[in-house]
Order: sequence, then structure tokens, then C-alpha cells
Amino acid sequence: MTLHPQSKAFLTLAAESARPQWYEMPLAEARRIFDQFAPLLGEKPELDRIEDHLLEHGVRVRLYSSGDTPRPVIMYFHGGGWVLGNIESHDPLCRRLAVESGCAVVSVDYRLSPESRFPGPVEDCYHATTWVREHADDLGVDANRIAVAGDSAGGQLSAAVCLKARDEDGPPIALQALLYPVVEPNFDTESYRAFADGYGLTRDTMRWFWEQFLGDQEPTPLAAPSLAQSLGGVPPAIVVTAEYDVLRDEGIALAEKMKTDGVDVQHVAYDGMLHGFIHFAGFFETGLEAGKTIAVEIGNRLRG
Repeated sequence: MTLHPQSKAFLTLAAESARPQWYEMPLAEARRIFDQFAPLLGEKPELDRIEDHLLEHGVRVRLYSSGDTPRPVIMYFHGGGWVLGNIESHDPLCRRLAVESGCAVVSVDYRLSPESRFPGPVEDCYHATTWVREHADDLGVDANRIAVAGDSAGGQLSAAVCLKARDEDGPPIALQALLYPVVEPNFDTESYRAFADGYGLTRDTMRWFWEQFLGDQEPTPLAAPSLAQSLGGVPPAIVVTAEYDVLRDEGIALAEKMKTDGVDVQHVAYDGMLHGFIHFAGFFETGLEAGKTIAVEIGNRLRG
């Protein structure tokens, strides 16, 4: 399938902006610019309850909830290559996720790399998930109906939290939703070769993101989930991929490995789409529709 017209328009807009690649600018400037994408992020519905909590080590989480309690809860880990993004950059997405799923959402402001390299972001997300389970009554959520979800690097963090919970007898997780996830630092897949440049997220940018995240460490399964000897025993998964995305093939391979290892996995491929299309739902109609479809599916599964 060819590029969707909105994908073409998005790439044209990006080219006209003449913005340097993330790795070509000072880190503080890159983060400032990433936070200025608000007009592209879509509507921000109101909810009955939005509140921030500060956890140990200075990690902040934000609860989104409406209606009766206790309700299922979705832990959300934002994308941005482990380097960019925060609670605010994914606030519209998390608001819509809460409204459309009928669940509470807890967004995690994990510490970013390179200041906090692996396993720091994984530990922050795992700790936040444990904290939500321990404080479920105060938060008005059901500790026995927890899902994890995230886009891009947040997809890696979601998968890692599930592996860690499995191996360390951690909080029970009912479902993982991985939106165009980062899986491993393999930059020679067919999709990496086909879309290395000119399609938004580039191969060089992903190399840089991995360098910030790992430093000089070798990847382990908690950093690169596809390296796990087996993914058996992790929660059922929804894996979303975009056709014109350097990460497409590793997402597909992860879904296939999950299936081989006996995991209930639903792979949803979006033709004509670019990396980040769900995050940028203010620009991509398909992103808005996909976000709603996934939210409804998560809500239905958590309510059984």
C-alpha cells in the first residue's frame, strides 16, 4: 500500500519546518521542541478526576479517572526514545484513553536517559505499577485488573515490566498494549533499510536513542524484549505496527515470537501510516480512530 495522504502531508510539514534531527541539537533544546507539538496531539476531554502523585526518587504519576470506582487501570508509559517526552506530552492521549476505555489511566513520568540509563526507566515504570497496586483503594482502581500500555519506547517499557513481573512474581498484569514498540537495537531489518530516512523517525535517530538508553551496556531482555529466551507466561498482548515505520518489522517479529511462545497476541497493522500516528491524533484521523479502537479493546478485555 502507498503512503496515506495524511502521512504525505505530515512529511511535507516536517520537511518545511527544516528542523534538525534530535541528535543534532542540544538535549535541552530537543526536549523543549518535543514539548511544543501540542497542536498535533488532538482533543483533551475533561475527566472527573485528574491528580498528580509524587513517588519515591522523584518519579511523578498522573491519575485520570471518571465515574464509578473501583475501575480497571491502565499504566501508561510514554514514548520519545527514552530521551524525550513526559506526562504533558502524552496528556491528550491519556485523557482519550481513559474516556474511551472506561478505565482509569496512570501516566508515569519516568526518569529520562541519558541522565537515567537502563535499567532506570524500566525500574521507574515497574515501581509505579507496584505502587498503584499497593494504593489501589486510595486511587479508586481495581488492583486485580491492571494493563500496561505505551507507544514506541513506552512499548519497550511495557513489555519489560511484564517480563520483570513474570520473573520476580510481581504485580499481576492482565494485558499489555504495545503501540509501534521498540524491541531491539537491530538496525538492519527490511523496514529499517526501506525507511531509514525521509519517513519521520530515522535509523540514525534510533541509533542515537539506543545509545542514550544503553550507554556502553550490552542489551538484555529487559532492554530488548525480543532477546528473552521465552516470552511464555507474559500477559496477553495487543501489538500495533505502522507500515512506513523503521520499527515495523521488529514489532511484527515480537508478535510472532509471542505467538510461538504461547502468548495470546493480537497484531494490528495500519497500512500507509508513519511512526507516531496515534500520538499525533490531531493530525492523523486514522490515529484518532486507532486510539479509540485500541482503548475500547483494552476496556472490554479488562472488564472480561
